[in-house]
Amino acid sequence: MNLPDYFLADLPTDAELTPTMISEACQTLKRNRARYLVERSTSSLIRVISDVAESWLDPENPFRQEALRHGTDKTGFPAEILAAGLDAFFSQITADNLQKLIVQDLGNAERPDTFCSDSVEQEQGRASTVRSPELLVHITGGSLPNPTLTSIIFGLLVRSAQFIKCASGTSYLPRLFVHSLYEADSKLGACLELAEWRGGAVDLETALFAEADCLTATGSDETLATIRHQLPMKVRFLGYGHKVSFGYISQEALSGIPGRKIVAQAVRDVVAWNQMGCLSPHVIYVEAGGKITPEHFAQLLAEELEATETKEPRGSLETEESAAIAYRRSFYEVRAAASEETRLWQSQDSTAWTVVFESDPRFMLSCLNRFIYVKAVTNLEEVLRGADSVHGKVSTVGLAASGAKAQQLAQQLARWGVTRICPIGQMQNPSFTWRHDGRPAIGDLVSWTDWEM
Repeated sequence: MNLPDYFLADLPTDAELTPTMISEACQTLKRNRARYLVERSTSSLIRVISDVAESWLDPENPFRQEALRHGTDKTGFPAEILAAGLDAFFSQITADNLQKLIVQDLGNAERPDTFCSDSVEQEQGRASTVRSPELLVHITGGSLPNPTLTSIIFGLLVRSAQFIKCASGTSYLPRLFVHSLYEADSKLGACLELAEWRGGAVDLETALFAEADCLTATGSDETLATIRHQLPMKVRFLGYGHKVSFGYISQEALSGIPGRKIVAQAVRDVVAWNQMGCLSPHVIYVEAGGKITPEHFAQLLAEELEATETKEPRGSLETEESAAIAYRRSFYEVRAAASEETRLWQSQDSTAWTVVFESDPRFMLSCLNRFIYVKAVTNLEEVLRGADSVHGKVSTVGLAASGAKAQQLAQQLARWGVTRICPIGQMQNPSFTWRHDGRPAIGDLVSWTDWEM
């Protein structure tokens, strides 16, 4: 598929970007926003975005076909992983969900268009509207495309021109997406710019930051600190740092057929995007005392991962990644030989999947790429003590519990600082209206104007 040269990311790989090119691109974005975007109705934007998302679910869509045909070489994810991830993402980008997001964050779907009043404002004789940053800059990180695509959609909903700077080697899927938007609505596409370069290009970033009104950044805490230091004071900064996630399965959930279903759901969390992302579990904690013991759960998880590998293979890894898994496996092979409280299951003749069972409740960072810890615990208090090293860094907990027990566990997790709790099996598939890191998705982007009538 030969994409036209609409964006900086379309330039030949040997093309050199300059600060002047970045500055001029930003100025063009601002002019195009004033001409094509500021006066657009929210309903028309929702219609374009939802139509493009629906088209990505069509097997005949040329952008989807391109992604599945060449995506493995470009992203490292096998076609099966890409297809499942794209389906899960785009199936949620509906007109109804987009409107619900605006209502959730802004209180009224027409708030971006005009002054509106809720019941409290009506009593007080007030109305309010919101305005967006003129130029919204996104600094993306990680290999998963979903956060970048989501950021673009949020920016369109609030009518900001956007400059998306992708980390080196990660612009392929975002590039296809912005081209699909441009094909659907060229005026909307003209309010977007996409580029890719290695972090630390101070001259390019200085030129970009000077033009920004608001900047979102995803990456390590060190990266975010560096960006924050470089930004002019006038730029609003929204940083999303490194987070981890884990699963928790109550003893009541592990009974008979439902217990085996939970095993299959847990495997979906491990397999989705090959565990690469802040929402993927590093550890699954299993309460002792159920009909399925924590150790048996780990064995069933290993069996399910082995079966899944034949239908949805993990794919190949870089030598360094495979070596890291092999080294970690060798450590647990020695420990399992010396202690009955540790067991290891692994794929044969490959590093495709690994399950480590331990009685030690301490949280462990996984090698990812389908390397999962299962740990036996007596209750959630034991888990939270064991996870103290990542206190304040936990994004998502996949929970298997029901009734009053689920309510109790969710309340404990919320008070401890977890920002998202979901059913096991849905960790890498958040609701489109979720509050990333506990913050309003588009509410963080806008500023309000109150009218006291």
